[in-house]
Parts: sequence; C-alpha cells; structure tokens
Amino acid sequence: MFDVAIIGAGVAGCTAAIALAATHRVVLIDKQAEPPERIGESLAPAARRIFHQLGLLAEFNQQPHLLSQGMQSYWGSEQVQVVDNIRNPDGFGWHLNRQLFEAFLRESARLRGVECRWPVKLTASYYDQGHWCLTTDSCGYIKAKFVIDAGGRQAPFAKQQGMQREHIDKLIACWATIPDKSTNRMGLIASTDIGWWYSVVTPNNRRVITLQTDSDLIDAEIKKDLTRFIQLALCSPPMARLLQGLDFTAKADGAAYHGVTAANTTRLQQVAGKHCAALGDAAISFDPLSSQGIFNAMASAMQLADLLRSQKEVQVEYTKQIEQIWQYYVTHKNTYYRQENRWRDALFWRRRHLANVVGH
Repeated sequence: MFDVAIIGAGVAGCTAAIALAATHRVVLIDKQAEPPERIGESLAPAARRIFHQLGLLAEFNQQPHLLSQGMQSYWGSEQVQVVDNIRNPDGFGWHLNRQLFEAFLRESARLRGVECRWPVKLTASYYDQGHWCLTTDSCGYIKAKFVIDAGGRQAPFAKQQGMQREHIDKLIACWATIPDKSTNRMGLIASTDIGWWYSVVTPNNRRVITLQTDSDLIDAEIKKDLTRFIQLALCSPPMARLLQGLDFTAKADGAAYHGVTAANTTRLQQVAGKHCAALGDAAISFDPLSSQGIFNAMASAMQLADLLRSQKEVQVEYTKQIEQIWQYYVTHKNTYYRQENRWRDALFWRRRHLANVVGH
C-alpha cells in the first residue's frame, strides 16, 4: 500500500514525488520509458526557490541549461522591446533542454526513495474500502491512499473518473529545431496576422522556432514540412532578421521539423475529488504566451505536497488554490492579447478580442 500514487513523471509529477518522498511512501509511474523530446521552454527565475526547497539547486546548476539573457518582443508595435531579468531578485531564468531536465527530475525522485516504474500505462482505477485501486498494463496492481494525476493534457486518471475538460481555444504550436551560430542569444517573440512566433536558443547550439496559431488557420502542408514552415517564418520581418545567415535546410546538421503539439488553454472542471487531485497540465494547461507552464507545474506541486503533509482538507483547499491561479492567468492572458491591435480584423486576433469581451 502506497500513501500516494502519481500518474505521470513529467515536471509536475516528479516535483510532487520529490517533495513528498521524505514523509510519504510514493509510487511514480509513466507510460514513457524515458522523457520524450519537447519544445525547449523557459523557466522563470522564481523556480530557484523551489529547487532550494527540494535540495536540488546545486545539482540543477551543474546541468547545461542556458541562462536566459532576456527576450526581444515585437508585440503591439514594430519597435522592439527588450525584457530582461537584470533587476529580478531571483536572478536570471533558464532556457531548458526539456528532455534532459525531465530526466534529471526522474533520477532525483528515484534517488530520494520514490518507487519509480516505467514504461507503465494506467488502464483502470476505482475507489474501494478507503483506498484507490489502480491497474496497469505491465506492473500489475497498485493500491494507494491518494492519487495525483500528473498525466498532462490527457489526464488519464481524471478521464477514467469522468472529470470533464473545458477547451477555451484552438491554439497549436508548430515547431522545429535548427543549428544556431548567431551572436544574438536572446529569445524572440513576434506577433503576426495568424498568431505569433517564438524562438529561443537551447543548449548545444540549437535554436527552437515555434509558430502559435489556431489549428484551422494554416495549410496542412506547413504543419508537416520544414521548408514550408521556414518560408512562412521568413514572412515575418523580425523572424527573417533572426534567421538571416542560419542554415535551416533539412540537410543541415540536426535541423528537424517536429510537427504540431497542443498549446491551447484548457482546464478540468473538477481538479480534485475523493482523495485525488490533478496537477500541472492535467489540471490547467496554459497558453505558452504566459511562459508559466513549467513554473506553475512546480509551484502547484509544492502547494499540493504541503496540503498532503498538513493533512488539511485537500479537495476544498486545493480547488480554491487552482481557481485563484486560473483567474489570475486568464485575466493576464486576455490583457496581453488585447495589447496587439495591428491585425484586429484577422480571425486569430478577432477570436482573442472576442474572448476578452465575453470573459473567457
């Protein structure tokens, strides 16, 4: 019998497992044998406090993630604005090698005594006589007093329990990685008529390029072809300047188009239930414009772990916390989209401005 079973060994699940390892018997399962490749993401400077609380700061600092030098923003104007963390009391943030980061968290959980099992897929779950009974495809039967669903947007446990997900928009991210030999190491965000571009340098002299748009607004060929994708990027003047002189052909060393991933805002209508809770993207998935997805996953995991250790009424308190995060996020997301008025009549932006009016 485990005190806590965590479904999903991504950032949220691993953070919760590490935070609970000293006081609870924890099992952590994931359907992937190793972390999959994901879009490189930025991690906010405030995460340094969480690493310190978990006793991971020194180990994390030894990893080859890049310190964030700031962001060049072409949003609401053709004039660039530079955002940096020079005055941030927590210091600089990071541009992550996401796959390496998640592998680091998995290993940290294992070293702290968490029972780690993968690849393991949850197949069924039910509550019986004071505990949860979980069946899996490859490691048999798991009993736990509390279940945390950290299984991403798919939220497998929550789905089995009939918890419904609300989808706010149709945002997707099309992304590619290319070699980077540029001298400009800052990130870039640039809005366009069909959405917005984002680019950031990642470890090993790589650059991630992503287009955030609605799934119905671009040609199907662009969603799967590197050359067509880069051609579209070059139509944006800030992106064209950034990519000037870079080798982004399919023959370039390591240049790759990774296709499409969901980037829309969603939430579970019920984030906690009888001795269970959803965490990270399983509870709320953020528009990448917020740059808060990873940090929120870590911070929410710490909050949930605190509630479990304190033996408070988790369902009520955790639901209240997530609702506060949701309201704060929606307000700021809508405010930021409202600042871009150059393409008010374009469908992508009409949808966002309408959302502001109706209060989503």
